[in-house]
Amino acid sequence: MNNRLWPLAVALAAVPFVIVLQNRTLAPIALLAFGGVILAGWRAGWRPSAPPLLVWPAVGLLGWAALSMLWAPEAGRVADSVLRLGATLGLAVLAADALRGVPLSPLIPRAAALGLALGIAAALLDDLSGHALRAAVRGLREAPLTLSYGLKNAASVIALLLPLAVFAPSLPRFLRITLGVSGAVVALLLPGESAKLAVLAGLAVGMAATVAPRVTRVSLAGTVAVLVLALPWVLGAALPRDVSALPFSAAHRLLIWDFTAERIAERPVLGWGMDSSRAIPGGAGRTSQETRTAFGLTGENAHHWFIHQQMLPLHPHNMPLQIWLELGAVGAALMALLLTLVALACRNPAACGAFAAALVISLLSYGMWQYWWVAGLMLAAVSAPLVGARKPA
Repeated sequence: MNNRLWPLAVALAAVPFVIVLQNRTLAPIALLAFGGVILAGWRAGWRPSAPPLLVWPAVGLLGWAALSMLWAPEAGRVADSVLRLGATLGLAVLAADALRGVPLSPLIPRAAALGLALGIAAALLDDLSGHALRAAVRGLREAPLTLSYGLKNAASVIALLLPLAVFAPSLPRFLRITLGVSGAVVALLLPGESAKLAVLAGLAVGMAATVAPRVTRVSLAGTVAVLVLALPWVLGAALPRDVSALPFSAAHRLLIWDFTAERIAERPVLGWGMDSSRAIPGGAGRTSQETRTAFGLTGENAHHWFIHQQMLPLHPHNMPLQIWLELGAVGAALMALLLTLVALACRNPAACGAFAAALVISLLSYGMWQYWWVAGLMLAAVSAPLVGARKPA
């Protein structure tokens, strides 16, 4: 068994369980895994080679983000984010390079399966026990209501990593089916609508890739390119004007997107600067009666709920909108190129499924600079090629 695989395997076995307890631990686990792979590879004689093509749009995107310090409202926050993300990207690229050419092994999918089984069980136990597990870790006798929100992060990571086990040809079919079904069921039970959709998307796209791999890759690439480049400009026509039938949380998301699209139109080329979403003029303001009426939210219950909601809380909860808002057309072009190349590089069903799950979550949930989530994406990206579509060596 190649020693370079072990740090990554340990991370995959640990992350789904640890994320149930505390999501911030994902980033250090991923960084330690990348560092371990690099160290093991160096000791075995590996030396870095030229980065693949898809790395350069990522470097360009971080460079453009760094340049936006000149007009961003919080230059220090931009510098911190660029340094963190740049260091993580560098370690992930070196780790992937150190693993290139390593014979396929069942170790990686087995570790992913073990981690997912532990994570699914822990998430279900915590949810059914009224979050006693997460409360105990924090030294709390009783779990406050807000503690349940952390399970959204666990559900998202399970959705992201689930294809790495479900579509691993080296694992027994019964185990793969069991993990797929249990992962989907638990994601549906846990809070977080984006994770529910992501699990279904990841499994569906993974199955499509087993039948038509090239068509699936090209479809993913075309879809993500269109979404990143066109979404802000078609949003006005696509958004429903009457959202009174939707849950308030979903209706609020649509109001956020409408507000964001208006701010994008004010600075479409350069954007407002990296990580500026929280400082956009008017974003911290509460939803007005005029806005609520325009979207059909005229009831008394809607008034009481929305009067406490900001127009743009922290970030738009949508990756294409955030990239346009903060980095403008230049950033959007670089992001579209990066994600298109990543989609085309998905050479097995596991990678295609993980990409689809990540895309769904990026369209509905986290901010695109959230460090722990970006580290999780890079962990999945480094691991997915090792699941393989060939018989293990």
